[in-house]
Amino acid sequence: MGARKRLTAEHRKEANKSLYFAKLQNVPTSPRKMRLVADMIRGMEAFRALGVLKYSNKEAALRVGKLLRSAIANWEEKTERKAETGELYVTSISVDSAAMLKRMRPAPQGRGHRIRKRSNHVTLFVDTITTQDKQN
Repeated sequence: MGARKRLTAEHRKEANKSLYFAKLQNVPTSPRKMRLVADMIRGMEAFRALGVLKYSNKEAALRVGKLLRSAIANWEEKTERKAETGELYVTSISVDSAAMLKRMRPAPQGRGHRIRKRSNHVTLFVDTITTQDKQN
């Protein structure tokens, strides 16, 4: 690895130490379905968002709920404090498309139709309101 690339990587790692996030990669759900769930909890208080996800009837809500619990645990590990109700908020959540499996399905008269099985990556950031106020 070159010197400039190494310095950039070290700078990025230092910047990530002050961020509290969790990533979920290669989720076998279409990004469109996952974004519906992500939009439900964006900007919401973390424990309230867990309650909303728990009672949602969408399959993607289970995965996002587990990801949110992981982000809360990461926050607790980095700050060495226990998260309290009303303290943590979902600052941002992004859903990006990942690799797509392409398959062929037989169709009438000897033709074939392409099936695209989509997957996605989810990144969820949590933080306290006071930290956001200090940065602005």
